[in-house]
Amino acid sequence: MPELIAPTAALHASWIESRDEWGRGVHQDGAGLREVDEVDTPEGFAAWVDRLNAAAKQAPEDWVACSFRWIVEGDRYLGAIALRHELNDFLLEAGGHIGYGVRPSARGNGLASWALARILPEARALRLDRVLVTCNVDNAASARTIERNGGVLEDVRDTGIGTVRRYWITL
Repeated sequence: MPELIAPTAALHASWIESRDEWGRGVHQDGAGLREVDEVDTPEGFAAWVDRLNAAAKQAPEDWVACSFRWIVEGDRYLGAIALRHELNDFLLEAGGHIGYGVRPSARGNGLASWALARILPEARALRLDRVLVTCNVDNAASARTIERNGGVLEDVRDTGIGTVRRYWITL
């Protein structure tokens, strides 16, 4: 049975396996990984995990406060979901309140939909009335995930990260 947990350095090996499935340098939605993050060593990984866990209270420069959660089953890292506490101009245009990604070998099992449903109560606890969730216009699986969780399509627009579908979920 999967669960959402706060990021932990204890899952370093499993996270590295997942990263390698995605491919080194490939953007992982919801993970909070920056190009400058050094995650291969236990020390670097632990520092990155600490930054993720601190982001809910003190956002890194150029970010908004964000709660990061990992999708895990036992000691296996399956993916990540991020709940941004507010929207800046970029997030309103393209990124949204919530971003998520599931490792390639765990896709097709409803994990993204499950995780999105589990993060919505955290959004309510932040007193958000609705959340914006976006996906690439060509990502039909993500569009279904958002729609299953009550997403109502506002529009499709060209942004700095490509053409995205923008959905609002009323809480």
